[in-house]
Amino acid sequence: MTLQGLALPQVPAPAGRRAGPPSAPASVHAAGRMLDSHGRAIRDLRLSLTDRCNFRCTYCMEPDVRFAAPESLLQAGDFVRVARVAAGLGVTKIRLTGGEPTLHPHLLQVIAGIRIHTACEIAITTNGATLDRPSLRAWKAAGLDRVTISLDSLRTERFTRITRSNGTPARVLAAIDDCVAEGLGPVKVNAVLVRGVNDDEAADLAALARRPGVEMRFIEWMPLDSGHAWEPDRWVSAAETRAAIERRFPLVPLAGDDPSSTARTFAFADGTPGRVGFVAPVSSPFCGACSRLRITADGMVRPCLFSTREFDLRPLLGHGASDSAVARFLVDATWTKQAGHGIHTPEFRQPDRPMSAIGG
Repeated sequence: MTLQGLALPQVPAPAGRRAGPPSAPASVHAAGRMLDSHGRAIRDLRLSLTDRCNFRCTYCMEPDVRFAAPESLLQAGDFVRVARVAAGLGVTKIRLTGGEPTLHPHLLQVIAGIRIHTACEIAITTNGATLDRPSLRAWKAAGLDRVTISLDSLRTERFTRITRSNGTPARVLAAIDDCVAEGLGPVKVNAVLVRGVNDDEAADLAALARRPGVEMRFIEWMPLDSGHAWEPDRWVSAAETRAAIERRFPLVPLAGDDPSSTARTFAFADGTPGRVGFVAPVSSPFCGACSRLRITADGMVRPCLFSTREFDLRPLLGHGASDSAVARFLVDATWTKQAGHGIHTPEFRQPDRPMSAIGG
């Protein structure tokens, strides 16, 4: 498989985009890793392949959102190169996100290129609407290890209303089964609960984890929607979700969660195999052990999901810079990583870009 013809045209950085971060200390560069000023090391890289999505989920994207022009986005070869450089700086896990990453026309080449050039675990996060067995089989053969699928409701009418799409939960459930069958598990299924919208489905969704090869995860709704409509009174905490689940399925905490993991996981008390995870960035921030760095589809490095500063990598990728220059840029950007997001503090400001443009 070849990456010929996938080089990025030499396009100057758009006006107003900061070309690069301030320099990290020489001792940090000498360490040869991406370290921040709070003592955290980057091991997880999130690559957003596209800001495009075939859903317009109500908690994420307004119907009138306009996507970036294709010529402003990184090309497949750029993602592979960034992954290779990042792996040399200590990254061990790479997650392909979006938007909806399965819409990227060269997804197979990206997966294959990362596998050829790194030993990293490769995962993808998708809404599952376009998945099919032949594609999954090809991606696995190219090097994909795991799939995470988003599913916010098991009720067809509600699913349609939340996603503003013609997809169905039955189609997503079939995609989950296909991923399990193709050995792309454990398949993590993500749900975002919003009060008065789908919070009454917590236990029904948790029951998916009682199927072989599936881990159900509940992610607290974060202020990253394009409409800036996030409201604390519509937010559902992980503790409330867990209590709702335990009225049907008592849970017991599992030991051994990686401190940098986003989820805290539980097993079913009745011994049924399966795990339920809770990702609580609002009620129980895990910033202190964060090991993640994000690259947006248009080449901006975001040290934190909630960063209000991002740094433009495209000029380096498009103008023949050396790998060492790209590595230096990543190290410098990481050094600026903030201590935490401070959602509940008076100083918090929602990022201008929504999750669909940042990448999960």
